[in-house]
Amino acid sequence: MTIRITQVDYSNLQKLMRKQGYHFVNEHTVVKPCLWTRKAILQRRFCYKCLFYGIESHRCIQMSPAAYWCWNDCIHCWRVRPPDVGIPFELSMPKYQEDIDALVDNIIETQRKLLSGYWGNPKADKELVKEAFEPKHVAISLTGEPTLYENLPSLIKAFHRKGLTTFLVTRGVRPDVLERLYSEEPPSQLYISIEAYNKEKYEQINKPLVPRAWELTMRSLEIMSSFPSPTVLRITAIKGINMDSNAVEGFRKIIEIARPKYIEVKAYMHVGSSTQRLTKSNMPSFSDIWAFSEELSKATGIPIRSYAKDSRVVLLSELERPVRHGKGCPNYLWLSKS
Repeated sequence: MTIRITQVDYSNLQKLMRKQGYHFVNEHTVVKPCLWTRKAILQRRFCYKCLFYGIESHRCIQMSPAAYWCWNDCIHCWRVRPPDVGIPFELSMPKYQEDIDALVDNIIETQRKLLSGYWGNPKADKELVKEAFEPKHVAISLTGEPTLYENLPSLIKAFHRKGLTTFLVTRGVRPDVLERLYSEEPPSQLYISIEAYNKEKYEQINKPLVPRAWELTMRSLEIMSSFPSPTVLRITAIKGINMDSNAVEGFRKIIEIARPKYIEVKAYMHVGSSTQRLTKSNMPSFSDIWAFSEELSKATGIPIRSYAKDSRVVLLSELERPVRHGKGCPNYLWLSKS
């Protein structure tokens, strides 16, 4: 049983989220099957996380334990958020008293229910459907800021007890939580998403809702540099915003602080709520991303290792061999250092 300690009414936002395909496991946790889960089962096409890190697309649960809460009002965010229905951001996520193991069981069971229709789909690869019913990976990244969930270390630990790998995506505004994870239960892989290469750009792009958010992010990047799990710095490139003449040098300094195992340079995609704030001209092409990644590679000395044209993403890494978290996919690609 989940006991909620808050008075904010999120019912209208919940209705809108349900229409958009979010499925509520409880009052704060959502699951939504990824587009690439569908493509894997129906077309045997796999996402770039499968290509880069071995994550099996059809066996990956996409979820968030913090459906409504965030400390940023990013201009490129595609997700539905409280302000979209006239509710201000609630910066302090309520505390929940709940059985974490039962929550994990419910998340897995929800994923199975959402995939059950594929048994009757003649286009579905039934072997992949069978495998999908035994998930192996959890992407804690769907919506909201997961590090605002107080029980995050316990949640990650419970997933690990079930034999699932965990991939935490955060904007890095809670270095205190990353320190807790470091000592209590590190995720299988840690991502910090960043779009700004200095404080001015951070204020422009991420529109922080709390004081000192840039400084908190910098502290998270410092923690990332010695984090025990493989780490990813994900740069969302927005044409006309953060791909200017100062960007390469700015991101080089960020990379020097964070020392990530991987760097993803990924195009902003003109979808969802972001279309109210940005235009299609802000969405880089794959050639734009490749050219920017080449400049970043030259500036940092870190080679380009892989890429996925469909997702408009390029991967840089100093690793001679990647850390693989699953059996991966047929189109695995890892470029040698040139």
